[in-house]
Amino acid sequence: MSRIKNRRLMGEINVVPYIDVMLVLLIIFMITAPLLTQGIKVDLPQASSEPLPPELMEGNEPLVLSINESGELFLNIGGDEETPIDEQTVLNRTAAVLRRNSETPVLVKADESVPYGRVVTGMVLLQQAGAETIGFITDPLEFSPESL
Repeated sequence: MSRIKNRRLMGEINVVPYIDVMLVLLIIFMITAPLLTQGIKVDLPQASSEPLPPELMEGNEPLVLSINESGELFLNIGGDEETPIDEQTVLNRTAAVLRRNSETPVLVKADESVPYGRVVTGMVLLQQAGAETIGFITDPLEFSPESL
């Protein structure tokens, strides 16, 4: 009985294991973050536009049609994302994604040097595949004092 009375409860938390876990997670995120950048190198036009509402993106990975400076089409789904695809493939893959989930956000990411007609062609393909609403990806407009 006297042995139990002499024992004191330890009121400290050993944080060393938590720090170890946090360091491991930090390293994992530092390695994987650069790998998560997707798509084709596109020089986006700058525009002051509102970002998409978070409710629209919630739980749905967007379907992104990229158009590079030479007018080649790329989709972020199916096959190799860095290999150009033809218009019929864009139509088929987009239709398949939208049949599975009609709430999938559809976005266009086009280089600013692409002729307007090529961007419209891409949008028409997306609409033919069943996209009701199509958004554009732009770079935020850079603020400069001269613009005032």
